[in-house]
Amino acid sequence: MIRLTQMVQKTGCSVKIPAQELKQVLSALKPNVSDLNLLIDGGTFDDAAVYKVSENMALVQTVDFFTPSVDSPYEFGKIAAANALSDVYAMGGVPKLALAVLGYPLATLDKAIVQKIMQGAQEVLQLAQTHLVGGHSIDNADLIFGFSVTGFVNPQKIWSNQGAQGGDLLILTKPIGVSALTTALKRGLSTEKEIEIGIQSMSTLNEIQSLLSEDNIKGIHAVTDITGFGLSGHAMQMAIASQKTIKIRYSDIPCFKGALDILEQGLLTKAHRTNRAYTQEQSDWSVLSETEQLMINDPQTSGGLLISVSPLLANEILDKLKIKFVNAAIIGQVMDKNGESVTHVSLNNDRVIEKSIDKLSAPWVIYEK
Repeated sequence: MIRLTQMVQKTGCSVKIPAQELKQVLSALKPNVSDLNLLIDGGTFDDAAVYKVSENMALVQTVDFFTPSVDSPYEFGKIAAANALSDVYAMGGVPKLALAVLGYPLATLDKAIVQKIMQGAQEVLQLAQTHLVGGHSIDNADLIFGFSVTGFVNPQKIWSNQGAQGGDLLILTKPIGVSALTTALKRGLSTEKEIEIGIQSMSTLNEIQSLLSEDNIKGIHAVTDITGFGLSGHAMQMAIASQKTIKIRYSDIPCFKGALDILEQGLLTKAHRTNRAYTQEQSDWSVLSETEQLMINDPQTSGGLLISVSPLLANEILDKLKIKFVNAAIIGQVMDKNGESVTHVSLNNDRVIEKSIDKLSAPWVIYEK
């Protein structure tokens, strides 16, 4: 039996280019021509772009692909689909169209395995009522798979990572530490059966609106999904985008059973180091142990949503989320930030681009025990 994780050097979202290097690459780009219909671009590292097409409709556009995080082709397909769809859900949108991005070594990988990957993905797409309408494939040394996804959202009801308000409470829907579990799998120190809870979590759709009332939805001020940059990276991006300070209680963060032990053994990915380098100047985690710091920087594949909600509705929203996400928890709070205003890096407006403005008011995220 072919183990997909043995075909690649890095697995899942840990293959993402480090955020610091990505920033350097993007810094060479000139701002696009201003377009008032482009409601959200890449300026705040949000989960997807949003383009207004009418007063009541906007397009949500994203793309996400990676190498296998598990050995089972069918499960890999499910995880890849759930992960790509998550970006649309994180914007408050409804995904509708998906284009596959596929690369695999034609000479060495049996087509039946690729078919199983596609079948797993199709199961999740059908659950999300999203149509697979085509894609692009190449002969490639490494197996890579994912989707470009198009969805729709009401322009007045967009979620983003920019709207967190002082006093909000933060809800995390899925446990963290999945990269630790999949690293142990790749090293042959665990089986898919032993990390079944992590696999199930990764293939669970981050669709939450059907669980909530209209009043609940109105109480949600900011959302982002936790993927390759870890809880630390995505929480930091939300704090900077919203110009707020975020406080997170480590003891309240749901973590996968066994993940901390794996990290203590030193079973790490490169992304643990690069995520830490990306966030350490803007975060204060001095009260955390070395292993706990690794946990918050653990790169997640198809992780949960981090949701900034009104404190008046937080418990009600949490109870409803727990119907689907049993480990969901309130992990912290949002505070108003004193100090300098922030000019965000943007590729689509005429504002002055400040490449290091996010360091002026550090720390943006404070971790407590």
